[in-house]
Amino acid sequence: MSAPDLAVLTLYFVLIALVGWHCSRSSRTDSSAYFLGGSNIGWLAIGASLFASNISAEHFIGLAGSGAAGGLAVGQFEWLACLILLLLGWLFVPFYLKTGVFTMPEFLETRYNSACRTYLASVSLLAYVFTKISVAVYAGALVLQTILGWNLWLGATLLIVATGIYTVFGGLRAVIYTDLLQAGILIAGAALLTWLALDRVGGVSVLLAELPPGYFNLWKPASHPDFPWTGILFGAPILGIWYWCTDQMIVQRTLAAKNLDQARKATIFAGFLKLLPVFVLVLPGLAGRVLYPETPPDQIYVTLVHNLLPVGIRGLVIAGLLAALMSSLSSVFNSSSTLVVMDFYRKWRPEASEKQLVRAGQLATGILVLMGLAWLPLIGLMSEQLYLYLQSVQAYISPPIAAVFLIGLLWRRANGTAAITTLLTGFGLGALRFGAEIFVKLGWIRSGWLHAYATFNFLHFAVFLFGVSVSILVLVSLLWRDPPMAPLQLADGVGEIDSQRSLNLALSGLLVMAVLALWLWFSPLMGFRG
Repeated sequence: MSAPDLAVLTLYFVLIALVGWHCSRSSRTDSSAYFLGGSNIGWLAIGASLFASNISAEHFIGLAGSGAAGGLAVGQFEWLACLILLLLGWLFVPFYLKTGVFTMPEFLETRYNSACRTYLASVSLLAYVFTKISVAVYAGALVLQTILGWNLWLGATLLIVATGIYTVFGGLRAVIYTDLLQAGILIAGAALLTWLALDRVGGVSVLLAELPPGYFNLWKPASHPDFPWTGILFGAPILGIWYWCTDQMIVQRTLAAKNLDQARKATIFAGFLKLLPVFVLVLPGLAGRVLYPETPPDQIYVTLVHNLLPVGIRGLVIAGLLAALMSSLSSVFNSSSTLVVMDFYRKWRPEASEKQLVRAGQLATGILVLMGLAWLPLIGLMSEQLYLYLQSVQAYISPPIAAVFLIGLLWRRANGTAAITTLLTGFGLGALRFGAEIFVKLGWIRSGWLHAYATFNFLHFAVFLFGVSVSILVLVSLLWRDPPMAPLQLADGVGEIDSQRSLNLALSGLLVMAVLALWLWFSPLMGFRG
């Protein structure tokens, strides 16, 4: 690291500290301000936060590595997210804003019953603590050690503590506005490296000529082990609905919007931002495959940073990596503390004052920061395989949650007994898949139905589990009648005048056409054979 690079990194940390301090002033005594940013934040900041919360350090390494290993097909998840974000803005957010909830488990209680709330709050919190926080710390520590050469423990400790400070004192407002700054930095850094990589290769035409056939084809055969087109079209949207439309870490940002119009514009803006990762994260991996054919895929991005970036500019790209890590980590801290306070502490102490709720949130965030630090001694024990296992946990628990939310909004007859039955049964089937997959990897299961259950494509498994979950939800709802609940009222049109709605519809249509055009362009119809 040269002096100019260190100066850029120092400036980055100073800016983050200033933004976090400024935003913390209004979040110290009001629970709505602390957990929902006061519900008066504009679409630009929320949209950027949705994007930055999603992009973490492992995206830089993983997307570039997957691109180098297999081409653009991994980008399907990025472009599909554009459409799922529109579903969040047009279907889910109106209900969330109308009910005035703080958390997604709270919404499930409003729609179904308290058992559903307890289940989702518990599962979400465990998933955040044991997967999201641990994965973020693990990936961030490795990135810092590999690219910067920093001591593994010192670098990770610095980032966790720095992120924790502004999250503890600033709440969601600090998280969103620091995300706005961090989104700009990570996009600028990634775009710059992409331009330099393509320039070194000799342009896109040279890249097309040098790469193996099919590298620019998004659509793979149904038998493809990782990205079958059937799994992309039918399985990936299920995981997307869970992540973008029902996960606390994502949805909490839209709850901070001034009104429905601002929330909807934020999801549309985030959708346009999600067009970028394929070009600024996956494409550099393809260029790296040509420039450094002997380099392992997971080392491609690191190699590009070391070899292509001049002094000073390297600091900007590394700041982008740190921005991705810190934005994701702060989002997990804030969302987890919100679940702890609103779904457990407030139910235990309903008479708690606003100041007590804020202090409980700060304490919960502080404990989560300490838990993040506690993971550091375990980093050396986390193999790459365990990292992948932790990621897959979320894929195996998400289809039942997506089914309960989606059917609950679309079908009034769905009831609480059916919902909790669906959640528990789906969790059992997902846990069975997870455990069986580990036994297969260890060689303990080599054949039979359990082997087949553990080894068919995870996107196809998502379709199977979602179908089972919907069937259980519908069947039990028809056979078992719960006491009637007040129907959910749609907030459509609240805070959105006709001209704004027309503009939002036009922008949404433009985004849909952009995704369809990209799907068509990078397809066999345009000569990109799989």
